[in-house]
Amino acid sequence: MMSRLMQRNSQGVRERQPIAPNRFGLSWLLPRRVKPYWLACIPLAAILVVIWDGAAAAQHALDLDTLDFSDPAVIKGTLDAIFIFFCAVLVIAMNAGFGMLETGFCRQKNAVNILSKNLIVFGIATLAYWAIGFALMYGTDFRGFIGTAGFFLSSSDPATYGLEPFPAGLPISVSFLFQVAFAATAATIVSGAVAERIKFTDFLIFSFLLVGISYPITGHWQWAGGWLSQLGFADFAGSTVVHSVGGWAALVGALILGPRQGKYNADGSVNALPGHNMSIAMLGCLILWIGWYGFNPGSELAATPNVPYIAVTTTLSAAAGGVAATFTAWIKDGKPDLSMIINGILAGLVGITAGCDAASYPVAVFIGLVAGIIVVFSVAFFDSIKIDDPVGAISVHLVCGIWGTFAVVFAGGDPVAQIVGILSIGGFTALFSFIVWTALKATLGIRVTPEEELEGLDIGEHGMEAYSGFVKEADVLAGSSSSVFRGDE
Repeated sequence: MMSRLMQRNSQGVRERQPIAPNRFGLSWLLPRRVKPYWLACIPLAAILVVIWDGAAAAQHALDLDTLDFSDPAVIKGTLDAIFIFFCAVLVIAMNAGFGMLETGFCRQKNAVNILSKNLIVFGIATLAYWAIGFALMYGTDFRGFIGTAGFFLSSSDPATYGLEPFPAGLPISVSFLFQVAFAATAATIVSGAVAERIKFTDFLIFSFLLVGISYPITGHWQWAGGWLSQLGFADFAGSTVVHSVGGWAALVGALILGPRQGKYNADGSVNALPGHNMSIAMLGCLILWIGWYGFNPGSELAATPNVPYIAVTTTLSAAAGGVAATFTAWIKDGKPDLSMIINGILAGLVGITAGCDAASYPVAVFIGLVAGIIVVFSVAFFDSIKIDDPVGAISVHLVCGIWGTFAVVFAGGDPVAQIVGILSIGGFTALFSFIVWTALKATLGIRVTPEEELEGLDIGEHGMEAYSGFVKEADVLAGSSSSVFRGDE
């Protein structure tokens, strides 16, 4: 077979075709299909090689021969480790809930893309948090702002990560596993708000940077004894540290990315772009609710009698949020909207997350009721200012995360400290997200082409369909256009 670089001229003589030089002038070094921006991986690989030697030496497995399993302290430490491992698994399973909910809320032509993002984001988050994030968040403190040691889990000293030696403290391994599940949640939140028009590659890059840099820094301020913790800010399980961080990143991303085609009209009116499968959206919501029993009770970081109390406050707030959103939407729009029932439950869960350990049962119900009402009007508000959020992630995680964090004052929190925490973490995350999203837009371009968006990202980004053989929206639109051109009635 003739080489792709060789073609015959008009006299039948084979001539070698020149390769068009790329903007870096490195075409002669690179295969034709290699994009020049992949050269950015070279310095990253060099850094990994330099640090790898220290990381390879760290071993976190405990020597069981040195432990006395008749010692009550060892028994308690073992039960704590197993309990946190179980909670970590529940939180990791929330990725399935996010994937099903977002897929159901979006159109079928984008189902593969959304499922792919929600699956691979945990892999990306795990590597980013292992390499950088865990050390920045829990490593040796530098002036209450950032961690500075233990990259690549390279330290075998629990004190490096703010832990006591086992059995008084958790093993490094289970602590990392639990914390990385939280870190991945922050990135997953972004997926829903930018769905149906974001480039797959750009989303992965942003997720890596969010989990590897931004989330750990602000997390250090609170959960690693940083300056916010010293100020008296309270966020037990992450209404702000996790959910609002994801919400701010999602808001900035949706703002820079712009709305989906056909979402808003020139006169400011809004067109509904309904999801294709409310069945899996509902199932996704239920999986998330169950996963929250790892999220909130697990944040106790030990198997204590307080765990079931936290589970009850979590349940009460979720139930109140779902009921409040149902009746609010019913009164506002004339029908009980399933999407609002789903988001109301999630709003209640996000709202109680900050104070689930301290809120009384009536306060938990109050927090959930307010969150359920807020989320209905928040979704309408963002539509009114033309910020397109296909699944309501900004309203659920950002708006209700802010509410839940401030609501800690009803459980004895300091209102000034709560406001400072909300604003400082929000401001840092929004600024970081703006810089990264803007840089990606200027270099790689963050949005798919209009043609890909119309056809669906399943085909344009992945070359496959979630429902092969079924009629798609793009097929209907193409058929309608053909009819118009033929003059059919």
